[in-house]
Amino acid sequence: MTWIDKVNSRVARTPFGRWFRLEGSGAKIERAGSKFSVELRAGLTTFIAMAYIISTNALILTDSGGTCDCDRERYGPTCDADPAYSSCLQEIKLDMITATCAISCMACILMGSLANLPIALAPGMGLNAYFAYTVVGYHGTGKVSYRNALAAVCIEGLIFFVLSVVGLRQWFARLIPLSLKTATASGIGIYLAFIGLQSSAGIGLITSNSSTLVELGGCPPQYRDANNVCTAHHMEGGPTWLGVLGLMLVGTMLLYRLKGAILIGIVIIAIISWPRPTAVTYFPYTPSGDEAFNFFKKVVTFHPIKRTLAEFHWDLSSGDFWIALITFLYVDILDCTGTMFSMAKFGGYMDDRTQDFEGSSMAFLVDSASITIGSAFGSSPVTAFIESGAGIAEGGRTGITTMVTGIMFFIALFFAPIFASFPPWATGPALITVGSMMMTNVLQINWKYIGDGLPAFITIIMIPFGYSIGYGLIAGIGSFIFINTVVFVIYKLSRGRIAPPNFDQRDDWIGFVTRGGFKSNVPSWILRL
Repeated sequence: MTWIDKVNSRVARTPFGRWFRLEGSGAKIERAGSKFSVELRAGLTTFIAMAYIISTNALILTDSGGTCDCDRERYGPTCDADPAYSSCLQEIKLDMITATCAISCMACILMGSLANLPIALAPGMGLNAYFAYTVVGYHGTGKVSYRNALAAVCIEGLIFFVLSVVGLRQWFARLIPLSLKTATASGIGIYLAFIGLQSSAGIGLITSNSSTLVELGGCPPQYRDANNVCTAHHMEGGPTWLGVLGLMLVGTMLLYRLKGAILIGIVIIAIISWPRPTAVTYFPYTPSGDEAFNFFKKVVTFHPIKRTLAEFHWDLSSGDFWIALITFLYVDILDCTGTMFSMAKFGGYMDDRTQDFEGSSMAFLVDSASITIGSAFGSSPVTAFIESGAGIAEGGRTGITTMVTGIMFFIALFFAPIFASFPPWATGPALITVGSMMMTNVLQINWKYIGDGLPAFITIIMIPFGYSIGYGLIAGIGSFIFINTVVFVIYKLSRGRIAPPNFDQRDDWIGFVTRGGFKSNVPSWILRL
């Protein structure tokens, strides 16, 4: 027995180990394969895989203009020509870096300690872009002010909290057909890989194209236009090839089951990318590169939030306000639900009988509370992160993983220059690798029956192509309801004489409903009405 095994064994036998149900803890229901040392490594892996959110979320939300304003008649609708406005935006950006680290830290620690799940939370990508560019608009040119949009996010979190307390959110999640839950995990796998192939959070192998939407890119950054299209020198970009090398390294290390393979791959590529006078540097000699390098050189810094803390404006009279609130609601509930159930299935703690996972109620409560708390920091909605799959792939099985991720976000409050400087081509290989692992779920889909297989396939393809887990689930649920309702009505009207040839091979979701599965998922207070 090595010293690590001894540490794992001793920690497991403590009250701490029993609370998190580590293997060998003596807890009533232990998490198979969970070890303290593995949880630490998994938490660090999850953090590094999602550390890009620190700078990315700050950049996106800064584009909303935050609480900054100018004389728009003098400087134009976007205020780009106002030096004072530009200076204000720099403070907003630093505020957002602090806010992103703070809310991610709080949300992850709450999720880990209360729900005991290895699912990390942070301000969600996609929702932050909708908040910044559609609701508030670039530099405040939208129909809803930044302060008013924060009020909408706060109300959304409160509504989610109430729905979680009364059980309606869990009830809805459990009613999603098993084939669609399984398909969501596979769709998220492709989604992760697609993100990992792009330049914003990946290796830059795939770029946009005005005719075909996407194309093989891989060109150096200076040969991309404003729409991120490669204008020349395809597949000649050093960062792309360095990202490909990282992918091959991670794959090879995983082949030999080297512990920490994903984490090691990320760190190696990041370190190679930090020196400046190279073709693969993350800090080129450009204005933006100089700014990033100057921030990187600070190493240790802390910026208190000055302009975005509790900046609410409670004007509920605008129709655009309610449109934004409703959009946040339905996208976030489907996005978070899909991610949590997929991570539960990937981690192996989904209960096939109840189609639920342990700690789901507390997980939904933590998620909704984090949304409201995040709005007080000036952030767009918080949600579960699909990058949690990187930690689960490293062996994370308990909330210790998520707590380690939260602690790392706390450390990032003071070491943001380091953690915000992991290049996307260092984390991209991790996303692609985890995506490949999640695709194994596709084998569990009932492809024999088209009523299950087609909606599952629609879900899988619409998640990456619609660039939203929520939209993918909407497409899958809608097609499932239409196809199977038609079949059910015809079957009943014909008294069972007209049915698909392989009707007996379907997933028995209707049986789950009629045998009491539906009733058991209904909150008790509804049954008493």
